[in-house]
Amino acid sequence: MENITERFLKYVSYDTQSDPKSNTTPSTEKQWELANYLVGELKDLGLKDVSIDENAYIMATLPSNVDHKVPTIGFIAHFDTSPDYTATNVKPQIHKNYQGEDIVLNKEHDIVLSPSYFEDLLLYKGQTLITTDGTTLLGADDKAGITEIVSAMEYLMAHPEIKHGPIRIGFTPDEEIGKGAHKFDVKKFGAEWAYTMDGSQVGELEYENFNAAGAVVTVHGKIVHPGYAKGKMINSMLIASDFINALPKNEIPQETEGYEGFFHLADMQGEVEKTTLEYIIRDHDKTLFEKRKIVMLETAKEINQKHGSQAIEIEIKDQYFNMREKVEPVMHIVDIAEEAMKALDIDPLIKAIRGGTDGSQLSYMGLPCPNIFAGGHNFHGRYEYVPVESMIKATKVIVKIAELTAKKY
Repeated sequence: MENITERFLKYVSYDTQSDPKSNTTPSTEKQWELANYLVGELKDLGLKDVSIDENAYIMATLPSNVDHKVPTIGFIAHFDTSPDYTATNVKPQIHKNYQGEDIVLNKEHDIVLSPSYFEDLLLYKGQTLITTDGTTLLGADDKAGITEIVSAMEYLMAHPEIKHGPIRIGFTPDEEIGKGAHKFDVKKFGAEWAYTMDGSQVGELEYENFNAAGAVVTVHGKIVHPGYAKGKMINSMLIASDFINALPKNEIPQETEGYEGFFHLADMQGEVEKTTLEYIIRDHDKTLFEKRKIVMLETAKEINQKHGSQAIEIEIKDQYFNMREKVEPVMHIVDIAEEAMKALDIDPLIKAIRGGTDGSQLSYMGLPCPNIFAGGHNFHGRYEYVPVESMIKATKVIVKIAELTAKKY
């Protein structure tokens, strides 16, 4: 596993930022560069059935090395990075033997990664951290996951004494814009179950996630000369402010945790005649999730009664659902992952994802797919980091899951 750092640094050198405004798959041409590199790497390692389709979905097989029938399992990660922050010209920095001090990411711009704000840093004293230089995200979400899967396959091939059944791996585009599983061919993948390597802290094991929807709120106004506007001008930005303020003020991401849901204003574009608000709606509980959508619709209705029936238009689209419903009937797949962690002296942290992964959609497509830690922290921004030791542990978990699955069948 000595190649893990080198492999990760190679992957993050590719800018693979996805684009929510695009209608293509992948949503950006630049995702193809890493995708094609991965295909070549998998072939060079000697994996079988390596393929990439017209939408950049990558699949490959590590054949079984036992003479009895073992279920085919899978490991999945995504190679795009978030559109929330630039991924152009990533310059990783390596900090060996971290001792809990502030890390100056960028002296020129006074950008500091500090445990006084990011307390999780203190979990990794004595370890090697890979950070950004403060001007980009890092890409551990989810290039750490890809690193771990490829490294685990390489390790299993180099250690045939570790017995395992057939293993399928899959790498997807556009997970960060909610489309990572949209064109994933579950039948072609051919696994009975799989795991996404897309979590954060060491030990995370998740089979619950948010129910998710997106809402586009369009507010209409009327523009006239401001000097002659009395009784005539309708400022859509002010009406939009009324809508924003009418939603529950404490049900937003920065005020919620655990199983608490939220409304998140993710984008706002406005001028007098037209303002557009883009929201995401999240809740683990399906009933509360449906109520949240009703709250938004009723809020729009009330404001229309005040400002005119066409002041606000709202479109809500479901994005994905809580995978718990699909995983609970096959809880042995979670049990195997938990057992693998314990065998490696890793304390399992079984909790709900405050987000979604490809696994949530794949579970509803017939591929039950819990999520396992990949090791990174502070995703989608300049303070992102990943401990090398966490990637090594995640790699070992993959190997152990493969081994345990072969022993149990």
